Amino acid sequence: MNSIKYYLLFLSAILFIGCNSNKETSLSLDEIKTSKSLSIDQKVEALLSKMTLEEKVGQMNQYNGFWDVTGPAPTEGEAEKKYEHLRKGYVGSMINVKGVKDVMAVQKIAVEETRLGIPLIIGFDLIHGYKTVSPIPLAEAASWDLEAIEHSAKIAAAEAAASGINWTFAPMVDISRDARWGRVMEGAGEDPFLGAKIGVARVNGFQGKDLSDPNTIAACAKHFAGYGFAESGKDYNTVDVGTSTLHNVILPPFKAVSDAGIKTFMNSFNELNGIPATGNSFFQRDILKNEWDFDGFIVSDWGSVAEMIPHGYAKDGKEAAKLAVNSGSDMDMESYLYVAHLVNLVNEGAVKESDIDDAVKRILKVKFELGLFDDPYKYCNQQREKVVIGSKEANDAVLDMAKKSIVLLKNENNLLPLKKEGQKIAVIGALASDKSSPLGNWRLAADQNTAVSLLEGLEQYPNNTITFSKGADLVLEEASFPMEVKINTSDTSGFAQAINVAKSADVVILALGEHGMQSGEGRSRANLDLPGVQQQLLEAVYKVNKNIVLVLQTGRPLAIEWADNHIPAIINAWHLGTQSGNAIAQVLYGDYNPSGKLPMTFPRNVNQVPIYYNYKNTGRPNLPGPNLVFWSHYTDQTNLPLYPFGYGLSYTNFDYKNLVVDNTYAIDQTVKVTLQVTNTGQVKGKEVVQLYLRDLFASVTRPVRELKGFELVELEPNQTKTITFTLSNDQLGFYDNNGKFKVENGDFEVFVGGSSLANLSKAFKL
Repeated sequence: MNSIKYYLLFLSAILFIGCNSNKETSLSLDEIKTSKSLSIDQKVEALLSKMTLEEKVGQMNQYNGFWDVTGPAPTEGEAEKKYEHLRKGYVGSMINVKGVKDVMAVQKIAVEETRLGIPLIIGFDLIHGYKTVSPIPLAEAASWDLEAIEHSAKIAAAEAAASGINWTFAPMVDISRDARWGRVMEGAGEDPFLGAKIGVARVNGFQGKDLSDPNTIAACAKHFAGYGFAESGKDYNTVDVGTSTLHNVILPPFKAVSDAGIKTFMNSFNELNGIPATGNSFFQRDILKNEWDFDGFIVSDWGSVAEMIPHGYAKDGKEAAKLAVNSGSDMDMESYLYVAHLVNLVNEGAVKESDIDDAVKRILKVKFELGLFDDPYKYCNQQREKVVIGSKEANDAVLDMAKKSIVLLKNENNLLPLKKEGQKIAVIGALASDKSSPLGNWRLAADQNTAVSLLEGLEQYPNNTITFSKGADLVLEEASFPMEVKINTSDTSGFAQAINVAKSADVVILALGEHGMQSGEGRSRANLDLPGVQQQLLEAVYKVNKNIVLVLQTGRPLAIEWADNHIPAIINAWHLGTQSGNAIAQVLYGDYNPSGKLPMTFPRNVNQVPIYYNYKNTGRPNLPGPNLVFWSHYTDQTNLPLYPFGYGLSYTNFDYKNLVVDNTYAIDQTVKVTLQVTNTGQVKGKEVVQLYLRDLFASVTRPVRELKGFELVELEPNQTKTITFTLSNDQLGFYDNNGKFKVENGDFEVFVGGSSLANLSKAFKL
């Protein structure tokens, strides 16, 4: 009897589903798009059922802006072919089309001229701001301020959305330990714990709580996976890492943003284990879509589907398209291979139409979530564009972010902060007057020369006498993406004037470092010294005036050991964006007490690279005895970095004490760690209190210490605060070489302090 009952219930359910399915497919296109009774998944299924195979493949095709969209339509060549694809509904997304007028023009074609009227998703590399530019992401990471980072992404999203854009190719959550790699400027540095936290903050800022809000845009986690471990720091190079590094360092930030609800992923240019990431089923299907249950879509990086041919993995474009889609890459960015070959590949049986359907459903779902079917022109409001872009709110936000990103590296004899009156200050260096370089790389929508220069920032403090001398050009000519910067390596004709200016000054501010276009994609460096003749300029000025504040502007850690040995005050000012000069000046004069901490280790010289704090011990980690050489070290250089991960000074001092950790815990219980931090100086300041953990013995060897918690606290002079950290299985465990998370009994040691060299410690057992 029960069997008959259950059979009838099952049959009723099947009939119900079938009736609903028939009802959905019988709806008109307009009814599908605007229905209030259907879920997004039901709308996607209904729309998919009305699509031809060619139209499905079209949704998987992404083109760069290929003509002046407000001018006449292209009538010949590749542009005409792409234009016809757009009119037929064979384009699902366009990139680098920006501004309400242009976005409206292409969206009208997609919505009003194609058979199904499916709107485009408009992508753009919104890496650290749109028109109003925030600090580069590596600089923002130095703030360790998750709320500020989230707000920075929110401001960037609002400006981009007001300009017609609804998808950004950020955040980059690649972990990298090699400062030679130019793209370190796009990420959060070397640590997976910090990188995961920052990645989630940026996703929340871009996407908000409601993706259909017209001020939010879809985010994209890149590059999946391993790109930051390119051999020798050369961009696009081969990656070769062990499974422990893969699962414990590379993948955790991607897992974190996936769990946070990010809508898209981008695969990477590199190969791993001999398979290019774009054709890597292990990454895209096994891990991301199956194990992590990611329900968004994956886009290739620019041309990376076609690049599997020179990789030596695919013999031609047709095979590359097959390999990419079969491994789970849903959208082809600028290879043109999906639209050229997928229909034939399905008809030949080399690609399953069900895999095409899966990719298209993922893409359509994001478009529905963005609200593009409700209003395809929701991002196209010219009045909003005028009000939002360049607003006071945006400028205030990027100024706040810039100040929080600055790291004080050295301050002998309290040379900083500067006195606000009665001083003669020499400002030297081409970067001091530069209004473009501080914008950094990846600021594609920003106008040249719109940053506040350091000189302009200093001019806000009028009661000192400032004399400027360039000293030497850094670049011989201005360059922008994608051109390389030409550096001045020989012209020192301006040294004499700079030396003369420095002689009579009370304080010299030397603005040196990298041009904003010396870091970023394709901009790897074999050396990490000051480019061009800047080191010569620094030493020449030092000979006549040792009272120097070095303002280092850079997109990556530099090797500045000579400066550290000689210059009394050094701040790392990165590339800070639109409000760069105001932020630096406010820190120099003490109106903002610097609180930044390094998200990447600074080497003493390039030969130490890759260098990172969470290294593994060797079997011979320590000096075995006097004058013996048989241990892991250099014979001509210390193992210690110049400035460690997590390091950064303040205009005040902080004391750590009273660390308490109970001795014994059981698995699945939490470990409570408490300590007290006191501001022992004379001014209010912020400190990033950092907790590191070491698992002394494990089935897979663990690093000498790993960041497992941090808290940003602000303390008045003589104020003490008790800080509490709670360590759960998430912090106490690790991934084994099969990617399985485990927590093991054993001995642990916890360290707390103001950097990765924290020396206040306690042991406990698990």
